[in-house]
Formats: sequence, C-alpha cells, structure tokens
Amino acid sequence: MPTTGTKTGGPSLSVTIVAQDEERTAGAVLAAAAEIADEIVFLDSGSTDRTVEIAQSYCVRLYRQPWLGYAQQKNMALELARGEWVLSLDADEVMSPALVNEIRQTMSAPIPPEIDGFKIPRVLFIEQSPVRRGGFYPDAQLRLIRKGRGRFRPRVVHESIAVEGEVAQLKNDLLHYAYKDVEQYAQTMDRYARLSAMQYFEEHRRWRSNRFNEFFHPAWTLFYRQVVRGGLFGGPLCRQLNVIYADYVGKKIRYLRELENSATGSSR
Repeated sequence: MPTTGTKTGGPSLSVTIVAQDEERTAGAVLAAAAEIADEIVFLDSGSTDRTVEIAQSYCVRLYRQPWLGYAQQKNMALELARGEWVLSLDADEVMSPALVNEIRQTMSAPIPPEIDGFKIPRVLFIEQSPVRRGGFYPDAQLRLIRKGRGRFRPRVVHESIAVEGEVAQLKNDLLHYAYKDVEQYAQTMDRYARLSAMQYFEEHRRWRSNRFNEFFHPAWTLFYRQVVRGGLFGGPLCRQLNVIYADYVGKKIRYLRELENSATGSSR
C-alpha cells in the first residue's frame, strides 16, 4: 500500500479487528478506526448477532475464520494487513478522539527507524463506568507496530505482542468496553483462570500449585491493588473488581493443582 495519499499523511496504516458477537461496541470501534485507517481488516470468528452487518457498513476487508485462539487469531489478522504500520484492536476497544489525533500526528511525523512499536494506555470500562485506580490503569498495551516486525506470543490467554526493535509510548487512551457488568467480569476471570492453569500445566510450571501460593498470592494481590495501587480511592466498583481479581489469582493455582491431580491419577 503506497505511502502517498494516506489518511494520516504518513506511512499507510492498517487497523485489524478481531470479533465475535460484538454488536454492542463494534460500531464505535469502527467509526474511530475509519478516521485514520487506510484499510480495516475485520476478522470475524462466527458472530450470530449484527456484528458482521455493522462491519460491512464501514467497507472493511471482511474475513471469516473459526476461532483459533487469542494469539493465533490476532496473528492471522496481522498477516492479512497490507499497511506499513498495523494497529491491532479487539472489537470492544474504542480509540478516544485524543488517541485518534495522537496516532495521526505520530504517523505524519518521521518515526525513528529503531522504533518498531508503540504502547497505548487502556482504560477498563464496566458498562459506562471507567476504572482508573487499583492497578487497572494505565494497563499499557503494545498494539501499534511496524508491519512484519512483531507478532503475538503463542499463549492461550493474556496474549501480547513482541517486536524486534524498540517500543515508545503514546499518551492518550484506548477505551476498553469489555464487560456489561461485574458478573460478566467475574465469569470471564474464572475462564481466564482455567486457561492460565492450562498454560502453566503445559509449561510444567508445577511449583505454582503450592498451597502456600494459593493463600499468599491472592492476599498479597488484594493488598497491593487496594493499598499500593490506590484501589481504596477507587470506590466500591474498584473494590469489587479487585476482590474478583484476587480470587482469580487463587483460582489459577487451585485449577492447576486439579489438573496435576487428574494427570497423576490417570497415570497410575
């Protein structure tokens, strides 16, 4: 894709979006992306709501792919992108107007050749309530990368990009409308705990299943996030989320021990 005539006035920019059943937020994500993207690669993994219909209204390059896993799905979207730079988003991550302008300015200015990526601070929302304390912010994510210089690491959960060169930091926020309510957050963290336990088991990180860890790590996590990271000043919502997060830390350990016990029993 040529550099001249791009929306930012700099190198061509692709925005990749992976999605499944995200009609609640897809329109806002796409509207912001359309302001700066020279192309939008939209990779859907089997939506049954209006997600695909909404995406098609923005003239995206639409692809359908059954779910491969977090890292694999996002890497496939990166491979489909044709821009010189790629911004990788989920379909519940909305660029703030300030972030759109910052990316436009960043792309239009000369980017040092040693820089292969930019981290972006991310704000978690529960419905329409932002959570900015207790360890939930800034949650900087490496998402804007030079094409071909980075990929998501092969993990079953908590995937992140690794790039070859140096990484810089943007200032403005990506708005993460991840959960409709606290209950959805709790259900998701339980699923992540099971996936993390599977990752630890496959990596033979068995020391994590120690019963002392199951007691100490959640207690320390809650103290650290509520006291050290200022969750006490984040109100009842922040406290609720941190209690669930501490429980998630304990569940990872408990689920790992269950996998170990099951494997030991099956080998007898």
